[in-house]
Amino acid sequence: MQGLNLRCLFQFIFENGTHDENLLTREKFLEVGARMEARQDYMRSECSKLGLDSSSNKANAWEYLVNRQYHVIWCNVFKAASTSWMYNFNLMANYTASFLDKTKEVPLELARRKYGRPTVAMIKKAQADSIAFIIVRHPLERLASGYNDKIVHAWPKSFHDKLGQKILKKYRKVPADQKAPTETHPLFEEFVSYLLDEWKAKRALDMHWTPYTGFCTPCKFNFDVILKFETLDEDQRFLIQLARLQNIVKPEWRNSGKANTLHDISHLYSRITKSQLDGLYRLYEYDFKIFNYTIENYYEIVKPDETSAHR
Repeated sequence: MQGLNLRCLFQFIFENGTHDENLLTREKFLEVGARMEARQDYMRSECSKLGLDSSSNKANAWEYLVNRQYHVIWCNVFKAASTSWMYNFNLMANYTASFLDKTKEVPLELARRKYGRPTVAMIKKAQADSIAFIIVRHPLERLASGYNDKIVHAWPKSFHDKLGQKILKKYRKVPADQKAPTETHPLFEEFVSYLLDEWKAKRALDMHWTPYTGFCTPCKFNFDVILKFETLDEDQRFLIQLARLQNIVKPEWRNSGKANTLHDISHLYSRITKSQLDGLYRLYEYDFKIFNYTIENYYEIVKPDETSAHR
């Protein structure tokens, strides 16, 4: 909602009553609102500093969902609470909860029947009276989640299962004096080698691990709310309250994939080399910068690599 005066809106919301126990108290709401304003300011500053908001950079509206009934706009970033909010957007498209809970149809396909692919002009126009939001998480956590869900636990004969077999064929190199791994899916270091080669060859990356900055072009749109995985519970309660959706959706956390613990993530990154981590930082550099994430702790996990270059 362009030019949104959050403090005035806070006052309006609480004057009109919010007694749902799932919602934030007035004090917590104001606290989270201040956090959102700080994130907005930080992202705008970084976008300007990096030149990502310039007219020479093309905006991408393809992945946005615009709900005109409830006045909310979302860019669907895969592996960042996308399962939960695809469910919510389907509820807002007037599918019933009972139907969504039992259907075997793909949630994204259901959503696209109700939400057409918008143009940039459509999003800009809708922003005048809508709340636009995006959900992000640490780029390397998101990558680990995408690998775990789509490569390790790929459905047999699915697109990602076939992709995994192609990666194995090209990247599994076993020295004659070593025993071959027993895993029938690509190891994380093999997957990272594939990913970096695809990026260097300028081929389009899978939507589950492509950078936010190309997928949603966040510097080209004004986001009222930037939710982060690390504070998701409070952030999504704030969003639901701000958009007055409490009678439509609940702050649930749905996830169709396998959960990643910090231990699992540390284990995965302990398998790659420093030069591979350097490559991942370059791939996701803008995501790191505009959403204020750091990579330094990961350098304590990876294997040393004498030929890796310092950033």
